[in-house]
Amino acid sequence: MKILYIDIDSLRPDHLGCYGYHRETSPNIDGLAERGVRFTNYYASDAPCAPSRTALFSSKYGIHTGVVNHGGVQADMRPIGADRPFNFHHTEYQAWVDKLRFKGLHTAMISPFPGRHAAWHVQQGFLETYDTGKHAGETAGDVSVEALRWIKDRGKEKEDWFLYLNFWDPHTPYRTPEEYGNPFKNDPAPEWLTKEIIAQQRESYGPMSIRDLPRGNQWAGLPHEIASRADFKDWIDGYDTAIRHVDDHVGKIIQTLEEQGILDETIIIISADHGENQGELNVYGDHQTADHITSRIPCIIAGPGIKQGHVDEDFHYQIDFGPTFTELVGSQPSNKWDGKSFLPALTEGKSAGRPYLVVSQNAWSCQRSARFDNWMLIRTYHDGLKEYPELMLFDIENDPHETTNLAEDRPEIVAKGLLLLDQWVAEQMISSDSPIDPMWAVIHEGGPFHTRGDALDNYLTKLRKQERHAAADRLERRYRPEKFQA
Repeated sequence: MKILYIDIDSLRPDHLGCYGYHRETSPNIDGLAERGVRFTNYYASDAPCAPSRTALFSSKYGIHTGVVNHGGVQADMRPIGADRPFNFHHTEYQAWVDKLRFKGLHTAMISPFPGRHAAWHVQQGFLETYDTGKHAGETAGDVSVEALRWIKDRGKEKEDWFLYLNFWDPHTPYRTPEEYGNPFKNDPAPEWLTKEIIAQQRESYGPMSIRDLPRGNQWAGLPHEIASRADFKDWIDGYDTAIRHVDDHVGKIIQTLEEQGILDETIIIISADHGENQGELNVYGDHQTADHITSRIPCIIAGPGIKQGHVDEDFHYQIDFGPTFTELVGSQPSNKWDGKSFLPALTEGKSAGRPYLVVSQNAWSCQRSARFDNWMLIRTYHDGLKEYPELMLFDIENDPHETTNLAEDRPEIVAKGLLLLDQWVAEQMISSDSPIDPMWAVIHEGGPFHTRGDALDNYLTKLRKQERHAAADRLERRYRPEKFQA
């Protein structure tokens, strides 16, 4: 069995043609979806990058691994302690990649991620690891050249293998080569961001918000802030062009597998570490929340033994992938894992989902959210310098871009979501090896990594230099209410 896992950083599913996007961003990925299974409600349990990939490779929630932040104590895996075995092989601590290895698959990783985040724990079970060397500054060509070399040199010689590789282009800064051009020059931007929403967002504040877009982009024509629908189109063109550029290289990989005579025996997975807000909740080109857009990720699986043309609408986490493929290769999932196999959905098209999900964010804000029925309830514990209320409720089916907070209008739905959050936390803490909830540890340590330290003072200074005094006052009042007391 040959397995190719393609992890495309910051790729949100609703910007792919096979998920209904109006632009032709993904013809090669769409082709895989047509001959495989496409999951529509597949979520990262923990966002963003390091918490998500830690969860993926450990098949555990961040509340159990401790990795929920990008720095500080909660950016490292918790030690096992006195019961740590000599090695993890054939123990309850064995990672699913290691289980694949012991079933005879040659395991390899092509990614700069472990070095970029000092997340060496994700390498457990890999026989080969190759860092593409640009600290996530890679373009698709940097990655695909190594993937193609590996497939030609090693993929053909090895009978069974698992190859994991990273593309980074949809992650800011956008850096698609200039000569690639803009394939969406004549395509309209998504219609949901109206002039009225733009005007409202411009009066608000927050890191990577509408007037504080991510900087350092190398792709021509990107605005520094969004003041109009035209600016929004220019910004979205940068993101969508990055996706199309990656898709071209996915096509090259598929073509090489075919040329090597091994395409028909290779299972291909397309997924991501998290989505990417592009205006939702006034975040642009970043992944700062535990909302539907940041937490939902694509999952497309195609190849031998996989049901063709099936769309699965059940709820799944990315941590469910490991147990699924552990079973697929004939091994047994560990009872230490939080993930649950969805193999029947993959091979037979049968329902194997969860009744609801809880997703978390602790690197840019501290939020936990319940995804149930057609709802997403977001509870904010630390807003990360963003203008969010404690509770937000969105009807994802009718308002996928989260434009209307229904928390005050639907108290019975809010109550149900809060009950689900409370039940989930209780269940996880009962089964945890630690009495510490890492989210509260992050808050007591100083808050989300990217908004702690001097971040508040620096951002207030920036707002006042821009003469955004009303926004600055509202932000300062949230964090320093004593200053405004009579």
